[in-house]
Amino acid sequence: PNFIKLCLDSNLVNEITLQPLKRFNLDAAIIFSDILMIPYALGQKVEFKKGIGPILGEINLDKLINIRSEDFIKKLLPVYEGIKKVKSNLKDKSLIGFVGAPWTLMLYMLNKESPKNNFNFDKINKDKSLIQRLLKKLEESICLHIDKQIEAGADVIQIFDSWAGLLPKNELLNYCYIPILKIVEHVKSKNIPTICFPKGIGNNYVDFCKKVKPDCISIDYEVDPQWIKEKIDGIPIQGGLDPKILLTDKENIKKNTDRYLNIFKDYPYIFNLGHGVLPEVKPEAIQYIIELVR
Repeated sequence: PNFIKLCLDSNLVNEITLQPLKRFNLDAAIIFSDILMIPYALGQKVEFKKGIGPILGEINLDKLINIRSEDFIKKLLPVYEGIKKVKSNLKDKSLIGFVGAPWTLMLYMLNKESPKNNFNFDKINKDKSLIQRLLKKLEESICLHIDKQIEAGADVIQIFDSWAGLLPKNELLNYCYIPILKIVEHVKSKNIPTICFPKGIGNNYVDFCKKVKPDCISIDYEVDPQWIKEKIDGIPIQGGLDPKILLTDKENIKKNTDRYLNIFKDYPYIFNLGHGVLPEVKPEAIQYIIELVR
């Protein structure tokens, strides 16, 4: 009933993270957590309502800006404990830690709910000084959260900019590329690879890769795999397959999976979906797809 509490239970985090690996022959685990653990640790109220999604409380910016690193880390200690537990149980597999990107986190914090149904860029953008202060605090907090995940045993960090696609093209540089670049450079300084997922930015994926230079780029299902492969100078690619394909028959699953495997057969590629697994998907469909890829 309380999703945040679940993310703060290191035993359950360990259990849930390892469940897919016990069931399927996967190459890596991704820590069970949520991008909104950062607003939570910064003192904003975060809860998840069934059928609605996340609901966030009011922001007290001055209080939030002045939260000390020690207090931030203390609130998230169970997350890092969970990573340590998973790491000790994961013999020869990699462990992916992750964070939300500054823009996506800021959007949730200011919008106080998913922007899916209710979003106005000009409203978010009107108070420039608030935005600059909040972005700066978020960049610091994200880097701190990453450091702690790496210390606990994360081998790779994935950065999710889930709502990058809502940005007007002329704002991508300020809100998406530059903030993520700062984080990518921070992670690279730790000799840890980054995977970036600026979901929904379409043709701007090429610009993103030129400016941010991630170690790997995760593509959503609206990106043409052949097109991106030719455009981004050999940066490894992850993902792409539309999760809805897993709700169709085996023949269609095979046809669509083969398309990605054939396009990327001579290219550094991590097979994955172009977004999360849908709740209605049967585990057998995932089993089938894994066997195809193997």
